[in-house]
Amino acid sequence: MDDLPKIIAFACNWCSYAGADLAGVSRIQYPPSTRVIRVMCSGRVSPMFILEALRAGADGVLVTGCHPGDCHYLSGNEKAVHNIELARSLLALLGIEPERLRLEWISAAEGARFAQVVKEFTEQIRQLGANKLQAAGDRQP
Repeated sequence: MDDLPKIIAFACNWCSYAGADLAGVSRIQYPPSTRVIRVMCSGRVSPMFILEALRAGADGVLVTGCHPGDCHYLSGNEKAVHNIELARSLLALLGIEPERLRLEWISAAEGARFAQVVKEFTEQIRQLGANKLQAAGDRQP
């Protein structure tokens, strides 16, 4: 797999980050071009974080959180849905494919699911090609 797209994955501390960790300790392979950033809650991922990740060189952004009804902060994942919808609207206004942003619910016990989502999203972003939002000169060769 050469020339993998760069993916930033914002993962909820309570569920999805633990799922990513489970994938790692279980030695479940997923594309190494994904960088996982732990956030306390998926609802904390602002549309500005998403736009900045894309501007800084990411080809796609994955936001993962607790399944609805399991949020440590009760309604954080509801806020995440709102933030993702807002970010997708902003991307469309900027002429960037909204498909470069994905929201998934992944629990701490779903390491294999985390790896599968990353694989699928990486392939989806590969099909879209390089991100056009990056600032000039920010992308590493």
